[in-house]
Amino acid sequence: MQLTFIKTFISRFLILVLSFGLVIFSTNMWGSEGKGTISIVVANAAAVSFFSSIFSGSSTSYFASRFKIEKVLLYAYLWSILTGLLIPFLFGIASIQGKYLFYLIGISVFSSLLSTNISLFIGTQNIKRFNLYTVLQQLVHIVFIGILVYGFGKKDVSVYFLAQIGCLALLFLTSFFQIIRKCTVSEISFCKDVARNMFEYGWKTQLSAFVQFLNYRLSFYFLEYFEGIASVGIFSIGVTFSEAIWTITRSIAVILYSDVVNSKSREESIEKTKESLKLTFILMIGFVLGIVIIPSQVYEIIFGKEFRDTKEIMLLLSPGIFAIAVSDMVGHCFSGMRELKILNVKSIVGLVVTVVFLLLPYPDGEF
Repeated sequence: MQLTFIKTFISRFLILVLSFGLVIFSTNMWGSEGKGTISIVVANAAAVSFFSSIFSGSSTSYFASRFKIEKVLLYAYLWSILTGLLIPFLFGIASIQGKYLFYLIGISVFSSLLSTNISLFIGTQNIKRFNLYTVLQQLVHIVFIGILVYGFGKKDVSVYFLAQIGCLALLFLTSFFQIIRKCTVSEISFCKDVARNMFEYGWKTQLSAFVQFLNYRLSFYFLEYFEGIASVGIFSIGVTFSEAIWTITRSIAVILYSDVVNSKSREESIEKTKESLKLTFILMIGFVLGIVIIPSQVYEIIFGKEFRDTKEIMLLLSPGIFAIAVSDMVGHCFSGMRELKILNVKSIVGLVVTVVFLLLPYPDGEF
C-alpha cells in the first residue's frame, strides 16, 4: 500500500499544481464574474454526475470484481448517456445558466463515460491507470485551453468549457480502447441481476454523495441569488483551495476504498482505515496551517485585487476542510463494506446544518 500511496500522492500533487495553474489563469483571464460562471457550470456538471454515478461511479468499482466487466460497462455507459442528456435539460428548464446548456450536456456525458472507465480501474486495482487519467484530465484541459486561446484567438469564457469537453472526449476514447481490448464481445448482454445490484448499491451511495455535494456547493447558488455571480467567483477560490487539499487526502481514500472492496475480512478493513486516518490527520494539519499562514497580499498578487478577501475565507473554511477530510476517509470505509445507511445519515445531518447557517444572514430572504 505504501508504494501505491506514494505514486498516488505524487499524481494528486501534480493535479494540485495544475489546478492552481488553471485557477490563476481563469481568474486573470475572465475575472471574478467569469470565474463565477465557471464555478456554477462546473457545479451543475457535478450535480449531474451524482445521478449518472448511480451506475458509472462506485457501483462500477464495487461490482467490477463480482460480475462480468462487459455487463457492468454496458449498464454504466447507457446510463451515462441517458442522464448526461436528460438532467442538463432539467437545469435548462429551471433557467440555471441556460446559456451554457449545450456545454453542460457535453461535459456531463463525456465526464460520466470517462468516470466509468476510471471507476473500473479502481475496482480492478489498476491504480496506475487511475492516477494517469486523473492527472491527464487537468493537463489535457490546460493544453486545450492554450490551443483555443493562443492558437485560435478565442477569449470568451466558453473556451473553458469547449476545452473541457475536448479533453474528456479524448481521454474517454483512449481509455475505452484500452479496456475494450480485454473484453469479450459475446459477453456483452443485459442481465437483470447485474442491473438490480448496481442500481441498489449505486443509488444508496449516490444519495449520500449528492447530499454531501449540496453541503459543498449549495452556498454557490445562495451567493449567486443574493450577492451576484461575481461573489461566487471570489468565494470559489477558497473552495478551490479546500478541494486542492482534499485531492491529497482523497488519494489515500481511493486506495483505502480499493483495498476494502477487495478485502475478505472486516477486521482487516478497519485496521487499514485506522492507518489511513492517522496519515490523513497529520497531512491535514500541515496543509491547513500552510495555507492559513500565507499573507493576504499573496492571494491578491496571484489572483487579482478582486480576490483580496481569500485569506479571510480560508480562515473560516479551515475547520470544515479538516472535518470533511476525516469524514470522507471513514465514508470510503463504510462504502467499501456496503454499510451505506450511516453515510446517508451523516450527509443529511450536515445538509441541515448547512442550510440553517446559509439562511441566517438572510432571515427574510431579501438582498
